[in-house]
Amino acid sequence: MSQKLNAAIAVIGIDIGKNSFHLVGHDPRGAIVLRQKWSRGQVEARLANLPPCLIGMEACVGAHHLSRRLQMLGHDARLMPAKYARPYSKGQKNDFRDAEAIAEAVQRPTMKFVATKTADQLDLQALHRVRDRLVGQRTGVINQIRAFLLERGVDVRQGLHSLRSELLGMRLCLGMRLLTAPSERPSVAGILGRPMELKRSRLFEQVADVLEQRIRDRELVAGAELPSERQLMAEYGVGRTAIREALFHLQRAGFVDLRAGSRARVAAPNAEVVMTSLSSSAKYLLSDDNGIRHFQDARALFETGLARDGRATPHRRISAS
Repeated sequence: MSQKLNAAIAVIGIDIGKNSFHLVGHDPRGAIVLRQKWSRGQVEARLANLPPCLIGMEACVGAHHLSRRLQMLGHDARLMPAKYARPYSKGQKNDFRDAEAIAEAVQRPTMKFVATKTADQLDLQALHRVRDRLVGQRTGVINQIRAFLLERGVDVRQGLHSLRSELLGMRLCLGMRLLTAPSERPSVAGILGRPMELKRSRLFEQVADVLEQRIRDRELVAGAELPSERQLMAEYGVGRTAIREALFHLQRAGFVDLRAGSRARVAAPNAEVVMTSLSSSAKYLLSDDNGIRHFQDARALFETGLARDGRATPHRRISAS
């Protein structure tokens, strides 16, 4: 372009394409003095030879990068939403008329422009977009698994945690069944066809049994703090409700001491808790028609065990002395 033409250009509209860019330039009076098609590599090189001017572009893919580069060359590069530039298009749509409409729109004093994003802002935006796509794909997979299970009569509530808890119950059920003889093993379809065996209403009891065994094995000694609810949820793959119900169950059994504002602790052996539990069991036995007989059997068994321990205790003391 000649020096006279370069000095006459005041406003440029750029229609951004994948490989080629269409440019339309206006002089200070608004007359078109430039109408050319440039490749991507020619844009920066040729605009670097122009005096600073107003350049308008639609806020699309690659526009923020080009806007930063042109601002470094001294140009006043501005971005605008494509829907705001569309009303200024005249005649049948083509690339040059789109560039002309952009050049007209960028001069409007009431035009709403888009701020040029930095590289860090674009990286954060890309991270959010990738995460949204992954979340959408995960939701699709979850709904697909729920549909497969529903075909087998297993109804799973919406949500990732509900599906994880249900699959954990299925895995435990399947693991117990795989321990049987090969001839007695049911197929996976057979297990999924029996939804009553996959109920997760007693899931907290499985967690309570594991914690109780850890206490009995002295892995968790009396007075020691239990892991937090979040740690237990991550360790056993269950929800907060199952963890809390398991802790309440262990508290009633006398294994755990729960206090407001502090973490659960392993309770020391306490005879009062044991007698309270036995009292509740005795009341339950007496409420049945045959409760007296059952209570007498339980009493005989309990007294026999106490007598056996009583005979063994003095012997240990004498031998120790």
